[in-house]
Amino acid sequence: MILLNRQGRAVDEQLISRNIKKYRLTKGFSLDQLAKLCGLTKGYVSKIENSEKAPPFSTLIKIATALDVDVGLLIAEDDELPEDTRICVVRKGEGKTVMTRGTLYGYHYEALAQKKIGKNMEPYIILPVTENETVFSHEGEEFQYVLEGTHEFTYGDQKYTLHKGDSIYFDASVSHSGRSTGKKRAKILAIIYSYKR
Repeated sequence: MILLNRQGRAVDEQLISRNIKKYRLTKGFSLDQLAKLCGLTKGYVSKIENSEKAPPFSTLIKIATALDVDVGLLIAEDDELPEDTRICVVRKGEGKTVMTRGTLYGYHYEALAQKKIGKNMEPYIILPVTENETVFSHEGEEFQYVLEGTHEFTYGDQKYTLHKGDSIYFDASVSHSGRSTGKKRAKILAIIYSYKR
């Protein structure tokens, strides 16, 4: 995964690993406890905490949910945390960009409210891949609104073709994936709601 800060420079991915460990220890969780809450193995969680690369974004959501923190906290640098947690204004171009690379992921996310702490929703702009479909499954609910292009959305064993102006709202625990179709890459507003523990 590639993280870009507001200036478009790559962010140290080890920051995410350090933040995961920091919040795990703050919550008083052992590696085994966090792994069980996330549905992951203890070895995999340990590997994430000691890795130079960030895990897939869907895994970050699982970890954030288990730790009862915002995903934004896991990707935030210390100087990005707000003084007033009641409100968050993100100006055009200030959204934190997360690009996943490789055949397994290949999505481009722009976090729209990464500075808001204590939120129940995670809003993003997503640019899905055109070739491969990454299958996601996570707790909570999700809303997607197609801003541009055509988006082929797979939900369980059903396929839906969504065009500009179309939207979809679904239980995110069911496996889902999507890809851009047509000449123009799709651009989607996605809002993920994670149940608080």
